[in-house]
Amino acid sequence: MSRQKLLGLNGDEAAAYAIKQVNPDVVAAYPITPQTIIVERFSEYVADGLVDTEFVAVESEHSAMSCCIGAAAAGARAFTATAANGLALMWEMLYIAASLRLPIVMAVVNRAMSAPINIHNDHSDSMGARDSGWIQIYCENSQEVYDTCIEAWRIGEHLDVQLPVMVCLDGFTLSHTMENVLTLSDEAVRDFIGERPYIKVRGHLGEAEFRLDPEKPLTMGPLDLYDFYFEHKMHQVEAMKEALKAIPEIDEEYAEISGREYRLLHPYMMEDAEVAIIGLGSTMGTVRYVVDRMRRRGLKVGMVRMRVFRPFPTEELQKLLKDVEVVGVLDKAMSFGAPGGPLYEELRTIFYDVDENPIIVDYIYGLGGRDTPPHLIEETYEELLEVKRRGEAVEKLKFLGVRM
Repeated sequence: MSRQKLLGLNGDEAAAYAIKQVNPDVVAAYPITPQTIIVERFSEYVADGLVDTEFVAVESEHSAMSCCIGAAAAGARAFTATAANGLALMWEMLYIAASLRLPIVMAVVNRAMSAPINIHNDHSDSMGARDSGWIQIYCENSQEVYDTCIEAWRIGEHLDVQLPVMVCLDGFTLSHTMENVLTLSDEAVRDFIGERPYIKVRGHLGEAEFRLDPEKPLTMGPLDLYDFYFEHKMHQVEAMKEALKAIPEIDEEYAEISGREYRLLHPYMMEDAEVAIIGLGSTMGTVRYVVDRMRRRGLKVGMVRMRVFRPFPTEELQKLLKDVEVVGVLDKAMSFGAPGGPLYEELRTIFYDVDENPIIVDYIYGLGGRDTPPHLIEETYEELLEVKRRGEAVEKLKFLGVRM
């Protein structure tokens, strides 16, 4: 394990510090609350000569992603960060980045989508982009933000993957809250990420790396009609499947140098759990606290923190939840007109064809930064235990902590 230094960093600073150590070729950025600290701090690293990065201050988030796409297509490592309406403004370019198989890394500081204007946290921004073709990793604390902003490069650049990666962290809850963060040395980070690898392609001038090179010209993103478009989408499908294999391998390798173990899913007290809660992000720390409290009362409750949402770890979830009688889903995003939130719908889908499946209840919570204190989580567990006793859920969609 590498020697490490303890720093006091908030989530945004943890992301910026990790990116400083990576020293990417290009950072293109436009400020938006609560992400601004990331690019503001990184610009200081540039001004102080601590990185060799070309920092491009663009006029919009759409331009930030466009700049990253151009840089990554030319073979550079490119990073950006955004939130909420900024992510929405770069919507068009998200699909292009993924379709061109460009391993851009982007920190998304989760914030509610307007209107009305709200600068606080929920997951409506990144969940809206869940089908754009990006890998999505959700962090619980600032330590994980730091670690994931390092791992993301290896994940996206893996030769069997070659996809862009979103590192998602809860706005204000993580982005502006200082925590102890253990940091690796610059040398350890550089050794871990190495040089960017490239897919090899064959064209009329022979074999070449998949990047824009005047010596071996190729076309990226040309007109692609019905005769080939579908097949190219299948390449992305396969890349997501490969990511499910690559992420655990990279997690294992990172654990060797950091001592910190990450997985697709982080179960807690699930060995004998009769009911469980599954969710994403910082709220799961509160859920863990409540699990401990209820376990002391002799109640068999557990939880699963989902770290990787895209690609969706179907088999792992089916195996982990197969003996649980009732599962409560915490969705920090609304899917208007749908039977439930994004995580709920996916979970219901993967258990549709399973003989022994749990009763699943969805809880929409925390929209616009609404607080979800321990007593609300405890009430949720009590409801799930009552569903277990009855053997059915009268309501499958509930709204946690809202004034009705």
